[in-house]
Parts: sequence; structure tokens; C-alpha cells
Amino acid sequence: MSREAILKKLEAKRTKCIVYTRVMGYHRPVESFNVGKTGEHKERVKFEEQLSC
Repeated sequence: MSREAILKKLEAKRTKCIVYTRVMGYHRPVESFNVGKTGEHKERVKFEEQLSC
């Protein structure tokens, strides 16, 4: 079964995921960003902090 077929079959069970990010000290949904801020958000480098020994 293709990816598209699976997504179409399960569409009724899916829910929208709203992604928030911290901007200028407070959290805002990414979907409310303008074109420039959306591009800047996509270019951000994400990292995971490693535990020290």
C-alpha cells in the first residue's frame, strides 16, 4: 500500500498538530509567522544536549 493510500485511509483519525516556538521570550505558533519568519524558522539548526559524565 502506498503512503498516499495509507494517509487517505486514516484521514478521519488524524488531528492537526500545532508547532510552537519561543520568540522574543514567549511562545507563538509557527503557522502564524509571516513569510520571512517562516523561512528563518526552517533554517534553524536543531541540536540535542548531551549529558555530561
